[in-house]
Amino acid sequence: MSFDLVIRNALITTSEHQEMGDLAVTEGKIASIGQVSGSGARELDAKGLTLIPGLIDTQVHFREPGMEHKEDLESGTRAAILGGVTSIFEMPNTNPTTTTAEALQDKLNRSNGRAWCDYSFFVGATTDNINELSQLENLPGSPGIKIFMGSSTGTLLVGDDDHLRQVLRHGRRRAPIHAEDEFRNRERKALISDHPHPREHPFLRDAESARLATQRILSLSQETGRPVHVLHVSTADELPLLAEAKRKELGTTCEVTPQHLWFYAPDCYDRLGTFAQMNPPIRTSEHQTALRQAVYEGLFDVFGSDHAPHTIEEKSQPYPQSPSGMPGVQTMLSALLTLAHQGLMDIQTIVRMACENPTRIYGIANKGFLKVGFDADLVLVDPKKQATFERSMVVSKCGWSPYEGAEFVGWPIHVFLGGQHIVSDQALVGHQSGRPIEFDWK
Repeated sequence: MSFDLVIRNALITTSEHQEMGDLAVTEGKIASIGQVSGSGARELDAKGLTLIPGLIDTQVHFREPGMEHKEDLESGTRAAILGGVTSIFEMPNTNPTTTTAEALQDKLNRSNGRAWCDYSFFVGATTDNINELSQLENLPGSPGIKIFMGSSTGTLLVGDDDHLRQVLRHGRRRAPIHAEDEFRNRERKALISDHPHPREHPFLRDAESARLATQRILSLSQETGRPVHVLHVSTADELPLLAEAKRKELGTTCEVTPQHLWFYAPDCYDRLGTFAQMNPPIRTSEHQTALRQAVYEGLFDVFGSDHAPHTIEEKSQPYPQSPSGMPGVQTMLSALLTLAHQGLMDIQTIVRMACENPTRIYGIANKGFLKVGFDADLVLVDPKKQATFERSMVVSKCGWSPYEGAEFVGWPIHVFLGGQHIVSDQALVGHQSGRPIEFDWK
């Protein structure tokens, strides 16, 4: 039998097992796994490399339209594919915000022919589009409705329980939540010092703000029967609430970012200043330790980068005028592989949380698994490669990374999208062939 592509001698890795073998691709789909006896029009010897599914990053901010000086759909997806991310879910806090069918279609149109990886776009809930949300969540090219409980762009704030309850009742798909208590955050702004420093950020947007918001949204989820996905969990305080919601079988899922596992306060603020500023904040080592333990124990479902770039000039403004957010889609896999090398997890955990679980949680069609018939979105990783991540490697338009100078152990070497070789030896060799992600959640 002849195939379009055969990858030989790889350590084929899923969340459940690892074994040496081959993988064959025909017409963009995985055609055979194991000992492939046929030949390929193209063959690649992957000896020494680990084969995993392409990562699915379910939280990125690519800034287009309206803020293309920070990032755009071409540069953001280019950073993604070079980092081993073959599918992205982009957030609605652009300008204009993605709160209508027309705005969603505009993003899909902008991506056509420009995206290096596959893509989809959340629609944002507002107090104005509540009655349309049931229809908006079903539109092609969208994974559903994103809810901001903490301040964001334009009208993308649903802060009070009455409106949150209405939003949750207008739809059925699992809703991702930015869980910070807007009312507490506003009150605490008055506590800023006379000479502000970025290390005040986790004090002003404190752990109680996150705990309160998570408690409120889980209560409303139980009341309405609408499952929620709590994004970028940053505190030890939220973990018992999430564990209890799972015990109650509310359909609750949750995400942790590499940066909340990697950095801690006050060290990161002393070293990086405003470049460590994000929402919710990087917190103390006590919170970091609790998050790491929760990863080890399997509480978290998903890794997401929360890639949120701003320019060096913007981030260099004095706190609190400086914007919150940092790039991360390009470095997510290497950061996670390095944490695995340090013993926090194994690579099978990365596959489960960054490939398979996003597919399960959002009902993605034919992605996230190394199975016959699934899209041949593939990454060959060298788990032993050690190299320093330098500013010169940054692909994002923002031009910087909080991981500059980090010694990563584990790098994506080859990346395939739908069987097409897009990245070879860590360099782009393919073309912009990204397509809208399809969903089969019903």
